[in-house]
Amino acid sequence: MIFANLQKIGGALMLPISILPIASLLLRFGMEDMLDIPFIRHAGQSVFDNLPAIFAIGIAFALTKDNNGAAALAGFIGHTIFVSILQSVDESIHMGILSGVIMGFTAGILYNRYHNKKLPDYLAFFSGTRFVPIVTAFAAIFLAIILGHIWLPIQKLIGLTQELFLNTEIIGPFLYGFFNRLLLPLGLHHVLNSFVYFVFGDYTNPVTGEIVHGDLNRFFAGDPTAGIFMSGFFPVFMFGLPAVCLAFYKTAKIENRKKISGLLVSMALTSFLTGITEPIEFSFMFLAPELYFIYAVLCGFSMAICDYIGIHVGTSFSGGVIDYILNWGISTNPAMIIPVGLLFGVGYYFIFVYAIEEFNLNTIGRNTDYVDVYKKVSEDEKIALIIKNLGGENNFMSITNCATRLRLVLKDADKVNEAELKKLGAHGFFRIGNAIQVVFGASVESIAVKIKNLVFGR
Repeated sequence: MIFANLQKIGGALMLPISILPIASLLLRFGMEDMLDIPFIRHAGQSVFDNLPAIFAIGIAFALTKDNNGAAALAGFIGHTIFVSILQSVDESIHMGILSGVIMGFTAGILYNRYHNKKLPDYLAFFSGTRFVPIVTAFAAIFLAIILGHIWLPIQKLIGLTQELFLNTEIIGPFLYGFFNRLLLPLGLHHVLNSFVYFVFGDYTNPVTGEIVHGDLNRFFAGDPTAGIFMSGFFPVFMFGLPAVCLAFYKTAKIENRKKISGLLVSMALTSFLTGITEPIEFSFMFLAPELYFIYAVLCGFSMAICDYIGIHVGTSFSGGVIDYILNWGISTNPAMIIPVGLLFGVGYYFIFVYAIEEFNLNTIGRNTDYVDVYKKVSEDEKIALIIKNLGGENNFMSITNCATRLRLVLKDADKVNEAELKKLGAHGFFRIGNAIQVVFGASVESIAVKIKNLVFGR
């Protein structure tokens, strides 16, 4: 159950984060060096200006069992009350997106607890989902009074942590890159990213005078020192992981190469173009965990090297070539990504080929084939087969998803047929107890919605 709850945390954070690509694109296209259209720039900036409230709304909504908008409303109301009281207690308190995260989780939890609450007949109008914003408002008052008196020491601790990451050149970026990848199997890299991208570091906008927080926020606000926690992903995602796919092809059995070539090309292109990497990572993180550890270490080194030579490139979604091209004009030393990326591509390829062959590791095309043998069946038939191989409609307790993964809590995880799910297009699995994650790639959102509709009737 611990992992199931951790899954919910990572998944809930993903919903508000998913709005950032479109906000970043609007902000970027509206800038002077591109289209120079102020209203487009302001449209994107408005999202960044309201991130705490967006996190409160998005997290509350994502945590609900039935995706009910009442939780989102409760999250927003709770956040406005929470921030107002905090400022009245102590104006020096600045929580950033953490205020939204706290109230989002509070509203989501209270919704799941009280959305069926029945009140006496004379108060029946306020029963059920209408009761949730009310109880959330009272919870916000309580939490604001408590945290208002104890938050400053916590705020100082967060400040010391961000100084460790920001002021320890090379070491901070290395640790971030390393642990970011190590936490990915649990989906908890989103928790780390939330602090690094939206909390760590301060920058005062010279035009508006507004103070912005976090590596991602500061980058798009024009801070020339921002981007140290994003730049290192570009060499790995654009060059390193495609090189890993080439290494898998090189070390595959000759008779399997044709079967896996299409899959490997697709995964490599996805990583290169968009920075979506989980289909590749999940294909070997459990089959060859020693390779995944090496991969994480090299990712840390990429962060450290980019920081050392002064590369500051930001992402709106992930470190793919689309972000690289769009953000070139507001980056520092972006051209250096190419030679650094080529270096890491060569390094990843030869290290992976050597390790796979020397230690006979079980990677794609050697002992396990990832081939979709159900390509000719309809989408509805494929969804039905996925449900069947996850134990049937009665085996589901909860269904959520992130960018590439189906996140499930099942009654009996032993009923999962991983071999058949691989034939249906699953790239990888992660399981602790009855909580399981299945990697389907970018199409996972559609799969999750269709499974929910069939299993829960909504």
